[in-house]
Amino acid sequence: MPIKTLQIPTADGLADAFAAFPDHGDRHPGVLMYPDGFGIRPVLREMAHALARHGYYVLVPNLFHRHGPAPVIELPEHIGEEARPRVMAELMPLIEAHTAERSLSDADAYLGFLTAQPEVGAGPVAVTGYCFGGLLAMRTAAAHPGQVAAVAAFHAPVGADGPGLFAKITARVHLGHAEGDLTPDALGELNQALDAAGVDYTSEIYPGTVHGFTMADTDAFDAAGLERHWDRLLPLLERTLANH
Repeated sequence: MPIKTLQIPTADGLADAFAAFPDHGDRHPGVLMYPDGFGIRPVLREMAHALARHGYYVLVPNLFHRHGPAPVIELPEHIGEEARPRVMAELMPLIEAHTAERSLSDADAYLGFLTAQPEVGAGPVAVTGYCFGGLLAMRTAAAHPGQVAAVAAFHAPVGADGPGLFAKITARVHLGHAEGDLTPDALGELNQALDAAGVDYTSEIYPGTVHGFTMADTDAFDAAGLERHWDRLLPLLERTLANH
């Protein structure tokens, strides 16, 4: 399974990134995968590899490229409760500096780069994201309705921009929420807003999970939650990326 280290030209300089894709010579549907706030690290490479094995070209950019190449901050091998306060204190200024304007400018660059790769087939792409990256995935889908056919976001603050964002999304959507992030009442309100916007979606709380449950290098990791994430994500991509 090849993995390429890449540099993506953006309006604010080069963004480091990597791509994982199948080793046979065909072209593959493209998937833009936004990391969580902890950024590119071994667990993201594992997840990109896992998705690429199903026949996709998976591009994973460094969200915080304006502040340097990944890893932008020093991360322990396991991000446990002891390390978390220090890590979050260093990350929050980077997350806050990553405005909607910046994220949309980057999304243009990432999608343009992804679709121009020789290993990527013609046709629509999908966008997936985790935590903060899930909100970026939703913004990307809203800004590129003709190009993004599927969007999936996991333990993500997808409602942070308000319901106006949903009205611009034409992609099929899956939202996998952590039980620790969202009450059933809040889920109901979110789903009502998606209904009102006419979004084709599934949106559910993954039982027994806390924020960050997909990430195997954190205390939040939940193996059943990660498996459910694949059980939802893979069929969504199969249905929407027609040239797969």
